Amino acid sequence: MKIPKKVMRYCKFCKKHTLHNVSITSSGHKRGALKRGGRIRVMRRGLWRGRGNLGRYSKPPVTAWKRKTKSTKKTNLMYTCQQCKKSTLQRKGTRAGKVTLEKE
Repeated sequence: MKIPKKVMRYCKFCKKHTLHNVSITSSGHKRGALKRGGRIRVMRRGLWRGRGNLGRYSKPPVTAWKRKTKSTKKTNLMYTCQQCKKSTLQRKGTRAGKVTLEKE
């Protein structure tokens, strides 16, 4: 899917239609390992050892390829106004195998 590098779009800061630069941003970040409920945090606290039923920790973790179901990610497009230099993010990303910006 090809997307133009520059687009005429309504800027909510300038309150008029202006030329916007389009860029592809990363779709998110990985969760930290030491967050609440993380496996590594539980291991560090020593709650993974001992006798008896360990509940969710009694089985090995499910591998990533078994967990993964979707083959593509939604893209996040950032629109930057050329006049006021403020940016807005596209709320609803489109799911496509490959997204590139067109060459001028």
